[in-house]
Amino acid sequence: MALKAAPEDQALLLELQALDTKLQQLGHRAANLPELAVIATLAGERDALRVTVGEQSGASEDAQTELKRTEADVAVVEARVARDRERLQGSASVKDVAALEQELAALARRQSDLEDIQLAVMETVEERASVLAGSRALLAAVEAKIVEAAGARDAALAELDDERQRAVSDREAIAAKVPADLLALYEKQRARYGIGASLLRGGVSSASGVALNSSDMTVVRAAAPDDVLLCPDSSAILVRTAESGL
Repeated sequence: MALKAAPEDQALLLELQALDTKLQQLGHRAANLPELAVIATLAGERDALRVTVGEQSGASEDAQTELKRTEADVAVVEARVARDRERLQGSASVKDVAALEQELAALARRQSDLEDIQLAVMETVEERASVLAGSRALLAAVEAKIVEAAGARDAALAELDDERQRAVSDREAIAAKVPADLLALYEKQRARYGIGASLLRGGVSSASGVALNSSDMTVVRAAAPDDVLLCPDSSAILVRTAESGL
């Protein structure tokens, strides 16, 4: 037996469909907020900077380790110089004095070379520390932008959620007015085809955007006002009103 429903009940399906369309649009907007793309881009920059900071931090630590090693070498030479000078002052042997003076000369050359190396390493330490500080500043700036964008995203989502809740409340109120069997058919068609109800306006189905052919229009015109019809193109419930051009 064909389903029947009062025209005014069928008309409620158009309001229901409008709200379902709105809910779908709200979901799409929530999933495609501009802030999400901004956050994704910034997250990529952040991740790249984290890798860079990690590499630069390692290089800076290596330079500091090299500096400590060079400082230790210089300290060893300075200790030997101090020891030899002390021995030189207390030595009465011409041979020992000559040997100590020769060693002190060699140590002086060694100390000069090490101090040059130390100076170069200190410059490297300063350069790498400066580069690392710059990268850390960039990372901090990107992370701050992510926090800002996340705040904007959350505000936008909260606004969309408020709108969604109002639409859900309105939908529940309208659905409660629709006869159960008509509502069940609407939900079935919407789940299967994406649209549950379609307005026939001027002979054109709003769901498909296609004008019904003469044969289909003959069937529609012959149907009783309370007959529930389906759109031949979209399979949505075809709702007839004064705009239908019948």
